[in-house]
Amino acid sequence: MQLPDMNLLVALDALLDEGSVVGAAQRMNLSPAAMSRTLGRIRDALGDPILVRAGRGLVPTPRALALREQVAALVEQAGEVFRSADEVDLPRLDRAFNIRTNDLFIALYGAQLLRRMHEQAPRTVLRFVPESPGGDDDSVLRDGRTDLIISSTVDLGPEIKVQSLFQTYYVGLARRDHPIFDQPITPTSFASYPQISVSRRGRANGPIDVELANFKVQRRVALITPSFHSALFSLPDSDLILPMPANILNSVHKLGLPLRSFEIPVPLERVTVLQAWHPRFHNDPAHRWLRQTLKACCSVDP
Repeated sequence: MQLPDMNLLVALDALLDEGSVVGAAQRMNLSPAAMSRTLGRIRDALGDPILVRAGRGLVPTPRALALREQVAALVEQAGEVFRSADEVDLPRLDRAFNIRTNDLFIALYGAQLLRRMHEQAPRTVLRFVPESPGGDDDSVLRDGRTDLIISSTVDLGPEIKVQSLFQTYYVGLARRDHPIFDQPITPTSFASYPQISVSRRGRANGPIDVELANFKVQRRVALITPSFHSALFSLPDSDLILPMPANILNSVHKLGLPLRSFEIPVPLERVTVLQAWHPRFHNDPAHRWLRQTLKACCSVDP
């Protein structure tokens, strides 16, 4: 089956709307002669004169009048196909976004992100998906199950898009009356108390251990947990020490726990937290809006 020339549909819409060959020609940036030839092709395709002479002007035929609304709607729908690459109707956007991250990020930015989203797109849904120890970051992005991964430690393929959200650094956290505060904190005193490692993959060692080795000391990780919040509630009644991102301290203080922070006595690099997404969503206007909203959210201290 031979498809019709879609340019004829656009020309027909212009002719019906303008009621004039000259007007339609100006609207489509054509010469009057070219538009007259196009009208001839439309007449042949539809088997109807469409516009007929009445005095000095043209009037639509009954067939043309019957087609006017349908043609206008089709041209509008066709235009939406191409405009959709740049525009999104946020008030009418009805979509759930899946973000894979840890409990720390959710506690810091979850409510703020949802508030910002609903200010513009009140029908959207924000769904946080827990991190997995399986190292399948690539696969969950590739199969479309997850819109974004937010993390500082992700193993991603070269095609995955990434953007930095913010940087932070690690501090130590312990109960307020912990004996570590009785004297200046050194690498030796820091390593002498049992510690918590927060790792979704169950790892006990990390950059802190590498730096401690330069001072010929080794810490003992006595507790490994997948979440920072479970680790926090292990501190008040123990001698455990928890290294954790400094940007969570304001939220910790709001909990009212009897905890105190301190500078870890070894040089540590700042940690970059990023958002990652699959190229299939890169030009999707709704997804781009989500990324921009999230970036703006993380640019303000929680």
